Amino acid sequence: MAIHLHKIVPMGAGLGGGSANGAHTLRLLNELFDLKLTAEVLCQYALTLGSDCAFFIHDKPLLGSGRGEILSPATVSLSGKFLVIIKPDIHIATREAYAGVTPAMPSIDLEKLLAQHDISEWKGKLINDFEASVFTRHPAIAAIKNFLYAQGALYASMSGSGAAVFGIFEKPIASADWFPEAVQWCGQLP
Repeated sequence: MAIHLHKIVPMGAGLGGGSANGAHTLRLLNELFDLKLTAEVLCQYALTLGSDCAFFIHDKPLLGSGRGEILSPATVSLSGKFLVIIKPDIHIATREAYAGVTPAMPSIDLEKLLAQHDISEWKGKLINDFEASVFTRHPAIAAIKNFLYAQGALYASMSGSGAAVFGIFEKPIASADWFPEAVQWCGQLP
């Protein structure tokens, strides 16, 4: 038996592409061989692949803590919103991104923020700790985030450890010409 994986998510984007590939391969094998493994068991297997792989076993919003392996439900819905993702031709190594972060307790409880505040109130409150050091080394990434806000994004952020940046919009956005040298995706969220 052989498996061929056609990877579309670019490397070094901070989108969890490799982790998602591993998790979905486990899900596929479970289904293909009718193993009847529960999501909890699949999560344990996924953790052997990487700390954040278990996140991709589930198809719902989750909050991750610890190294990303402790998961709890998130009270948030982006249904009907429009997402734009822009990945410039910059590769951020995960090691590089983590080296620039100083661990600290968040100033605001993420679970409460998501449950009690509208997306338009996330700016300045929902912070990606990787941004400070990555933006210093790669100002072009910060420029993309600022551009998305200038175009009317309700919220924009670098994704994970970078280099992709996403913006959440209320209505469809024609973004194809914004950064023609970058990998882009846009669409409505289910």
